[in-house]
Amino acid sequence: MNPTRRTVLLAATAAALLPALPAKAAAATALQPYATYWYPDSLPSGSPGTGITWRSLKAWRAADDADLAFNAASVPLAARFTPPPANTTARAGQARIQSLVSFGPTAGNPSQGSATSDYYAFGHWAYVDELVFWGGSSGEGLVLAPNAPIVDAAHRHGVPVLGNIFLPPVAYGGQLQWTRDLVQKDAAGRYPLAAQLVAVAAAHGFDGWFVNAETGGGDAALGADMLGFVRELKSLASARGQRVTWYDSMTVNGTVSWQGALNSRNQPFFEAADDMFVDFRWTAAGLASSGTLAQRLGRSRYELWAGVDVEAGGWNTSVNWDAIVPAGKPHITSIGLYRPEWTRNHLPADQRSPEDFHAADDRFWTGRSLDPSRPDPTDTWRAPAVSVADRSTVTSVPFASVFNTGHGLRWYEEGAVTSDAAWNHLGLQDRLPSRQWVVRTEGSRPAVSFDFADAWRGGSSVVVNGSVDEPVTVDLYATRLPIGEGTVVELTHRMDAGAVGVELAVATAEPGAPGATPPYVHLPVTTGDGWHTSTVRLTGLSGTVHALGVRLTGSGSLTWRLGGLAVYDTPGTPAAPSGLRITAASGGDLRLAWNPAPGAVRHYTLHRLLPDGSRRFLGGTCQRAYFVGGLKPEQGERQARLELRAVGELYTSSDPLTVTHPW
Repeated sequence: MNPTRRTVLLAATAAALLPALPAKAAAATALQPYATYWYPDSLPSGSPGTGITWRSLKAWRAADDADLAFNAASVPLAARFTPPPANTTARAGQARIQSLVSFGPTAGNPSQGSATSDYYAFGHWAYVDELVFWGGSSGEGLVLAPNAPIVDAAHRHGVPVLGNIFLPPVAYGGQLQWTRDLVQKDAAGRYPLAAQLVAVAAAHGFDGWFVNAETGGGDAALGADMLGFVRELKSLASARGQRVTWYDSMTVNGTVSWQGALNSRNQPFFEAADDMFVDFRWTAAGLASSGTLAQRLGRSRYELWAGVDVEAGGWNTSVNWDAIVPAGKPHITSIGLYRPEWTRNHLPADQRSPEDFHAADDRFWTGRSLDPSRPDPTDTWRAPAVSVADRSTVTSVPFASVFNTGHGLRWYEEGAVTSDAAWNHLGLQDRLPSRQWVVRTEGSRPAVSFDFADAWRGGSSVVVNGSVDEPVTVDLYATRLPIGEGTVVELTHRMDAGAVGVELAVATAEPGAPGATPPYVHLPVTTGDGWHTSTVRLTGLSGTVHALGVRLTGSGSLTWRLGGLAVYDTPGTPAAPSGLRITAASGGDLRLAWNPAPGAVRHYTLHRLLPDGSRRFLGGTCQRAYFVGGLKPEQGERQARLELRAVGELYTSSDPLTVTHPW
């Protein structure tokens, strides 16, 4: 990318913008696993900085990677469908969105979350078609494998995740030797690092690679080698269900010259890859000709991502939206959002609570109206919800959500706090509502948001807060859930202030047109004091549930909280895992591993059983290995007792598996 248009992730400049890590992580022992990064082959001269490990991708072997168990994603990529759009302006089957995000520093990025809620806990997956795990720097490493929690969360929502290959400009420490290393050939004329990249993605469970070759000084021979490399990478990747995105930087003659368009200088790279990110210097005429050329090549114009740099300005960025997603005619290309984690980074350090972050993220992805069913036509920021149809993966029972966003100020289980430590771990994120937030009423519109002051499970709940003078329906999920004879829906909810009647809104057909209300049937929901779980039987309904929501009726001010939603035919409890063991220990820092529980498991939770009989939540993961740091003896105990449980889709837990750690 043009160095004048964005910040390169140099270790010295990244720290101020990226998530603050707890002091323990900053000086962690060798037991703490981190997301992995490499140089293609040769390493820089000198010695790495503190906390940085220099590795050769060519030398990597899965069998020798002691951190792979912590870094390998486990959630498969879910299939998803497109319901009728929530408004009349969003389009299905046209422009898509690629999101290039730096979730943390290249080095020192914990594999499985950390002890802070200050994190880019993205939840608007419904609008994204491809996530790029952006990062890399000349002083740390250039090839990045995404953290497992990010991949698990994305896959749960049907979004593929690409690792990043960043060959930096010379001005930012790039060395042409690293480009030559990447495209080196063996005696048979093959590209060994292409095979290595595919092996890395397969072992780590992500979906391919974003190739960003920006080191200048190359020639036609290097350009030919790079083209051959991309072709082989794509061939090998396709065979493993992976994909390759090319960034508009190097041209076919080997020089770096950002075109801002698809043209003869980068066309062979586009044809060799699955799609291409078009540099920010595009023009309306250039995008139009690019789309036409793509179609002439037998490709979709929407395989071109028109770069929109929001790193510095977020929703204040000036964009010629009509050149990409015009309102009155078919979309021209897709959208490539560069660094939308601005929604977190622009907030002052003392205003980065989870609530602050989600308010900003909703404004960015939904628009000023904060309701995708009623876009604000005067908003100069054309939010993704205005142009792009949302998608959903909620297609089978059992299905459940406790509206866990993947970070929080504490951890709750059945409404009780079992850890008062702040945390983040995207792998624990639920399938979140795809339309945040559609509120349908003829009267006053209360506010709807994720809330972190209380929860039923995890770290967050949904809260409806404000004045109600007419019935209010909140859309929750677009679904394709089959209705059986015994299908039930459970709601766990609580009235914090005011009084209101609660009904489950169920639609067994699609709305008649984009922007229309689903044809809801309203079923009564029982209420009670405190957290209350209501079971609603879908008696008399048949076919498929196409939408789920809640309707609140009453008058006056209210605060109503939704902590859980579940749809199932038969409840079940997962079997327990086996073989829980401590694989390494240093004081109170432990690495644990176990054998998977048979059958379907959503994730695993780890608790500490304290001498007084209480249980403290230590963490959760979708992997079969976990790192716990900083444990200390409690109340004179001679050994720490840890309990592992498998958690099913309905949040029922298996019997515990126990291991002890002597002090």
